[in-house]
Amino acid sequence: MVTARRFPIGSATTLAELEDDPHPRLALLRAREPVSWLPVLGGWLVTRRDLALRVMRDAATFTVDDPRFSTAQVVGPSMLSLEGAEHKRHRAPFTDPFRTQDVHDRFTGFVEQEAARLVDGIRPRGSAELRREVAGPLAVAVVAESLGLVDADTEAVLSWYDAIVSAVSDITAGRSANPAGAAAFDQLRGSVEATVAAGSHASLLVAAAESGRLKLPEVVANAAVLMFGGIETTEGMIANAVLHLLAHPGQLALVRADPDLVDATIEESLRLEPAAAVVDRYATADVTIGGADVRRGDLVVVSLAGANRDPEIFQDPDSFDLRRDNSRLQLAFAHGPHFCLGAHLARLETRACLLALLDRLPGLRLDPASSTAPKGLVFRKPPALRVRWDVPTRR
Repeated sequence: MVTARRFPIGSATTLAELEDDPHPRLALLRAREPVSWLPVLGGWLVTRRDLALRVMRDAATFTVDDPRFSTAQVVGPSMLSLEGAEHKRHRAPFTDPFRTQDVHDRFTGFVEQEAARLVDGIRPRGSAELRREVAGPLAVAVVAESLGLVDADTEAVLSWYDAIVSAVSDITAGRSANPAGAAAFDQLRGSVEATVAAGSHASLLVAAAESGRLKLPEVVANAAVLMFGGIETTEGMIANAVLHLLAHPGQLALVRADPDLVDATIEESLRLEPAAAVVDRYATADVTIGGADVRRGDLVVVSLAGANRDPEIFQDPDSFDLRRDNSRLQLAFAHGPHFCLGAHLARLETRACLLALLDRLPGLRLDPASSTAPKGLVFRKPPALRVRWDVPTRR
């Protein structure tokens, strides 16, 4: 009762609001209760950008290394759920291949060809559901290429990650994890073990296993994290960017006139609707932040979606504006020691996909008969992204 009186807005917040359209509620929280207790989450929600940065930068006080961490419950300890020396040990074998120049050199040709192939495959039809026909398959292909997975086709990998994401989302929402998540992880484990056994030097997984830093179960857990992030958030990132651009004809016209604005499209879309809306931390000590007295062991949820619309940083934060000069201050890839390893690759995929769609599908537009609003508590993207375009008639 004391908490409800102290944090009335947070106490009145529902899961449905956070899953369907969280932004009005996040704005209210940010203005009045920037660190608020939300009973529906069983923890604190941080919505102001400066406070979000403070939490993500201070791994000593706000840690991911806790048995309650949702992803670790599904896939085991990994770079995503460890801190300090252990975090560095798990992350180190995968760091170099995801640096900016390495990503550009290794993946640009593959990503552009795969994006073109997928778009060309739907071009004769005049309509499609882009999330699962283009964005998802592109993300899967790039993950499989980067990890060097053997004997794993697109449909299989998509089904694995769907089940793992569902299990993680269940745990975050306080529900029992769908057992399909554990079954999917077992299938992924089999693929990773087969990949390592095959010994291809082109595989990041083989390199990680042979580095001597990680045992095979640790390689499997980190592969799951990379697949999980590389597919879920990249698919959402692409779908959200296409949705935002097509929903704003004036901004779309700017990009058609100047394709270099595709990069601004990506950053502004990431700001407006990050594919990963929240990240979890756990307090290691009693601490006061944003006027809230957080106790040791409390769950502290950072709302990246809330931080990205902070009006102290972003003028007119609810608008989609490609001329915004500070969109890159968005926190969609998190911050601090757990900044997203695949950020450069995700940007490359989204850029290649947007350019392929705009170049190959004339008159690309949203299908007015289909609802496309993003949904999701943890991971936000349109459930379906149905579009149409003009198909030239044959003479």
